[in-house]
Amino acid sequence: MPTRPTTLRALAGAALLSLALVTPAWGGSAAEPEGPATLCSVAGTLRGEHGQHAVVSLCAAGGSPQLTVSAAATCRRAGVRVRYTCRTDGTWTARRAGKTLATGTLSGSREYPGPGTYDITATVRVRSVPAGVDLTGTVQATLSLTAPRAKATHAITVDRTTLRRNATTTLTYTIRRDSDDGDGNARFGLVGEDGTGVRIATADARCGNPLVGRYPAKTRLPHSLDCALTALQPGHPEKVKVRVTVGATCSTVVSKLGYWLPKGQDVYTGGMLAGPTLTCRQDGQAG
Repeated sequence: MPTRPTTLRALAGAALLSLALVTPAWGGSAAEPEGPATLCSVAGTLRGEHGQHAVVSLCAAGGSPQLTVSAAATCRRAGVRVRYTCRTDGTWTARRAGKTLATGTLSGSREYPGPGTYDITATVRVRSVPAGVDLTGTVQATLSLTAPRAKATHAITVDRTTLRRNATTTLTYTIRRDSDDGDGNARFGLVGEDGTGVRIATADARCGNPLVGRYPAKTRLPHSLDCALTALQPGHPEKVKVRVTVGATCSTVVSKLGYWLPKGQDVYTGGMLAGPTLTCRQDGQAG
């Protein structure tokens, strides 16, 4: 990687990305205006042995329940008069004060940890259309996000978080809606690890194990459970009782909730919430 620093300009919102054709080692710090926005900064330059050249920027969007990180690039090849279009993919890690807060794929989202200065490192592959540039490398940008963390509208709790091997554990999940916005619709799901033999079941008529395979197949996933909730109201949480059976191989079980916050007939409203993860004690003892 080159080591000569440069002054970087950050862009907020959905503005076009301005990329200076220089060779920065790292992205500089940039301030975001108040409120949710997208912040971008040049993060580094990738070079190939045959004159390939790609200037990569990293962008972060915070202020909603999600932190989304994406990458954009301009690329060229020495001696070739071709206007390239570049695509980027890869993985990213966000750190704050040296602590890793989130990892994901480009352009992927994780829970937004809140305002602060983030050091974002990404391993990026840049490929051009038409072909001619294909580069992979690591880039970094420092972005200062000031948008406050969105207030939680829903919550998931469970009465215990440890499973036992070779045993069935009964658990009660409580799903709560605290916001007056939206309605009582939500989809609650539990997923164990495929191939471990873990089984998730319930007598709750709102829930079922999902079908797999083409019709008329009737095979269902024993390690996954899906529940359709329609009566979530502030001050009136819903409870779902489940049985998790673990065999000789331990499995974690994750929980998640998809919910709606309707705005007329808008399609893309609502969000996804991660709930508690159940762990399994290898010694077979309950925690």
